[in-house]
Amino acid sequence: DLTLRPGTCTLLLGHNGAGKSTLLGILATRLRPTRGDVLYGTTPWERVDAAVRGAIGLVPHAALLYGDLTAAENLNFYAKLHGLLEPAKRIREVLGEVGMLAEADRQVRTCSRGMLQRLSLARALLHGPKLLLLDEPFTGLDQESGERLLATLADYRGRGCILLVITHRPGPLATLCDQAVLLRAGRVGHETAGPFQPAELERLLLS
Repeated sequence: DLTLRPGTCTLLLGHNGAGKSTLLGILATRLRPTRGDVLYGTTPWERVDAAVRGAIGLVPHAALLYGDLTAAENLNFYAKLHGLLEPAKRIREVLGEVGMLAEADRQVRTCSRGMLQRLSLARALLHGPKLLLLDEPFTGLDQESGERLLATLADYRGRGCILLVITHRPGPLATLCDQAVLLRAGRVGHETAGPFQPAELERLLLS
């Protein structure tokens, strides 16, 4: 059992094959659970509709972006899918949040790995999600971009967003996360509440 509450950040830890990415896929409604129950408030997974899916933001391993389009064109595409009323304004806002405003007209295929990661975050934040799922969000980020990511996550947590983060670098999130969950073979092996010291999370990850 695992409960994720508004305005909290949960770290999902575990060795490779523990089921972390599978759980994120289920929560993102990309994978169907084979057993058990998943509830979004009072809505079960089987009755999830466009309104529930529209409240979810996902940053997976793949950026989910089109290489032949620019950064802004990609976000405009997703803005139309979400039915945003003022897409141009929101696109500028979210590109600014992730430090990509100067790269708005850059073709995605020419972006570095770090740029793709920031743009993937912008895509996930575009519609103001209530549930934000992140799989290794620090991949490819330099120190400045990592600090910007932490500030952005703290901002959305403060707005009441639910954050669930998979990472093999838990230390930077020590001051942000409210609970840490260690998965073992698809089950909760250990669950503990924050606040944390970075070394505590590193020991938990290795346990």
